[in-house]
Amino acid sequence: MEPIFDPEAMIERFRRRAEAVRQRGLPPVEGPERQRFREQAQLDYMDFAMLGDATAALEGGILTLTLDLRPPEARGG
Repeated sequence: MEPIFDPEAMIERFRRRAEAVRQRGLPPVEGPERQRFREQAQLDYMDFAMLGDATAALEGGILTLTLDLRPPEARGG
C-alpha cells in the first residue's frame, strides 16, 4: 500500500524545523565561519517559517502552496 501524502503534516514539519533552527546554538567556530553559520541559520529559519505559514492544497496530484506575503494590515479577512 502506498503511503498517503498529507500536505498539512508537511507544513507542520516545516514549522518544527523552523523552531529547531531558532533554538539551536552556534557551534564552537570563530571569525568569518561563525558569521557564515549565523547567516545560514537566519536563511534556514526564514525559509522554514515561511513554508510553515503556507496553506497547502493537493488537487489532481498537484501540490499548491499559498503564502500571503502582504503585511497583515493589507490582507483580506
